[in-house]
Amino acid sequence: MNLCFKLSIFALLHFSFLPAFADWPNWRGPNFDGSVNDEESYPVSFNQQKGVKWVHELSGPSASTPIVFNERVFLSATRLADGKGTEPALLALCLDRKSGKVLWTKSVGSGYKPGGKDGTILQLDSRSNYSSPSPVVSSKYAAFFYGNGDLLCFDHSGNLIWKRNIQKDYGDFCFQWTFSTSPTLFRDRLYLPVLQRDEQVHGRGRLNAESFILCLDLENGETIWRHIRKSPASKESRESFSTIIPYRGNLLVAGGDILTSHDPKSGKELWRWGTWNPNHKQEWWRLVPSPVSGNGKILICAPKNAPVFAVSYPDKENKAGLAWDTSNNKFVTSDVPTPLFYDNHFFILSDLRKNLSKIVPESGTLVWRLDLPGKYKWRASPTAADDKIFLMNHNAEVLVVSSSSGEILNSAKMGEEYDDQTRSSIALSKGQLFVRTNKKLYCIE
Repeated sequence: MNLCFKLSIFALLHFSFLPAFADWPNWRGPNFDGSVNDEESYPVSFNQQKGVKWVHELSGPSASTPIVFNERVFLSATRLADGKGTEPALLALCLDRKSGKVLWTKSVGSGYKPGGKDGTILQLDSRSNYSSPSPVVSSKYAAFFYGNGDLLCFDHSGNLIWKRNIQKDYGDFCFQWTFSTSPTLFRDRLYLPVLQRDEQVHGRGRLNAESFILCLDLENGETIWRHIRKSPASKESRESFSTIIPYRGNLLVAGGDILTSHDPKSGKELWRWGTWNPNHKQEWWRLVPSPVSGNGKILICAPKNAPVFAVSYPDKENKAGLAWDTSNNKFVTSDVPTPLFYDNHFFILSDLRKNLSKIVPESGTLVWRLDLPGKYKWRASPTAADDKIFLMNHNAEVLVVSSSSGEILNSAKMGEEYDDQTRSSIALSKGQLFVRTNKKLYCIE
């Protein structure tokens, strides 16, 4: 077998599960790593007036990322009460990509509250709301998940295909904060991790609650399998808001002080690595960032100001090992944003240290570090295309950064004065940016 043929086979096996389009079908994009490789030119110079193709007024804030497929844009959203008869609601929206006009809107909240009580609430804490998870889309369907447990599937015309509530089916969630994990669509199946405490928190949940991974049939919403995921962590460190990431045909799941890989057909655990929490002594280390993979390395970000860990993909004996970590570089860390893999490098955004670092995957070597301006936190996960990295902070200030040099190419204030908690990642597709602030969705080209 010659080298070219071997490389062709590897490429087929490695990328066969990726979407065959350059749209933004899920929270981390078509490659599940925050990047697009579509050879399009993406805008650099823009602001609220310049470069805007259209703008859509939103009825309430949300941290979910716009999802783009062909000529449609799908959004999870909220509608706030206005004191004039408008009731609060969780929404599923579909917009026309060319004009930004609403094609359909669905009020989707079941009114489910912890304990099975009726009533409409949008959030459990002041930092996020139930519409924080991002939708996922296939060529036929769009699936929406909400932090109250509602999981719904629509066709692209807005017809409801099925609906269920995960809390009703498997018990109330046991989380300190509003549950905001996004579902993953992989080979026409939906995957959702519920990595939670095994005790009540603020009166929610129950003792000995199990953490689990769900696999559902996209066509009808029925459970295909449910895998109980064991964890050595305790208390809040059992909680994870991370999203499942496919890699080399399997599923990567981070949380509860460990990284695990699972067979998508059965949920069987194939291997595990850990921990970033030695002796599990930290009891308040919930995990937010999702794993990101590239060049044979899987990146895991420990909470707060703890290091970032690079795990080597397992050998034939399914033994994963630590390749490097950033314990000797206190600036390279991430508490909330998921890192980016682009152009054969990792880009790690530190929301607490307020910097962006370019890292060599094989060695952990720092190529450059950019200190970020302003007083607001940078918690939206970075995205990239066309040698450009796109960042947005809590105040909806957008930075365009050269991925080669780390130079800031543009700074644009896209939010309103005193806006805060803007955390939606910027979606990229076919030369356009989709920038979501607390009050508006911009299409920029």
